[in-house]
This record gives sequence, structure tokens and C-alpha cells, in this order.
Amino acid sequence: MSAMRTTIRLKGELLEMAKEKAASQGRTLTAFIEDAVRAELAAKPPTKKIVLPVFKGDGLQQGADLIKTNALEDEWDSERWRNP
Repeated sequence: MSAMRTTIRLKGELLEMAKEKAASQGRTLTAFIEDAVRAELAAKPPTKKIVLPVFKGDGLQQGADLIKTNALEDEWDSERWRNP
């Protein structure tokens, strides 16, 4: 892949820190910035925290069997679950 010239704007303090870090590693500023961009692009996005609802009550409805999920879905659809 061929290199391309571009202009980026960095705050002076950030640029100086990047130059110092690159120099301490014996690398060019360009190589340092390229690697930083690659690392950011390769990073996985943070996972979104999921908040699950908590219900209070006396547990499962009488007759509900969690082993038989199809039967449970049928029960949920029945009139008994909508109007206890």
C-alpha cells in the first residue's frame, strides 16, 4: 500500500508526548501514529451493559414447565395467563 500525505491537527502537548514516545522507542512519528491508528481500528467496541428487569412474585405459575418451552409459550398465549 502506498503512503499518502495528510495534515492532522493535534494539541501541542499531545504532539510533544507522541514525539517523545516515538523517539524513546526509536521510531518515527509517522510509524508511531500509524500503529496507534491501527490499534484503535482493531480494538473491539465496548460492550453495552444490558439491564434485565427483575420481577417480584411467588415464582412460576402453577403448571408452568420450563423444560417444555413450547408448552410454556402456548400457556403464555392462552387466556389463563392474560386473565388469571
